[in-house]
Amino acid sequence: MTDKNTARPAVEGDNQAISNDRLLVGWREWVALPDLGISAIKAKVDTGARTSCLHTFGIEEYEKDGEKWVKFMIHPVQDDSVTEKECHAKVKDMRTVRDSGGHETLRYVIETTFVVGTLSYPIEMTLTARDNMVFRMLLGRTAMENRLIVDPVKSFLVQAPQG
Repeated sequence: MTDKNTARPAVEGDNQAISNDRLLVGWREWVALPDLGISAIKAKVDTGARTSCLHTFGIEEYEKDGEKWVKFMIHPVQDDSVTEKECHAKVKDMRTVRDSGGHETLRYVIETTFVVGTLSYPIEMTLTARDNMVFRMLLGRTAMENRLIVDPVKSFLVQAPQG
């Protein structure tokens, strides 16, 4: 079997090297957000969402060196509302975001380093307080563009971050 987009043969289970140097991921993956001190968080890879988001609480805005920053809390472990992590990030923007139910909310936008498998790159992420969400993070299309390909029937195709 040959990969249609490259000259090399496709290797079954070869998740790190696929067409156009894109990483094959499942519909859910373990990722890291090292700038926020989050070494591992389970993310839903959501091709229906344009923007990535992190489910947070206790968001507080403050000023640092003349720039707008936010402090926020996150429950980094799925189904665990006891474990908390305090994070700080510079505010990149404020945007109105429409959720899957059509509700619009104004959200903080931050830029942070995103790690999945062997890839590490900056992404934009909105912060929102939605305690009823199963996944603490949604990875949207913009963060996947030209880097990831999603197999919607598989999960955890890349090695979980170490840390």
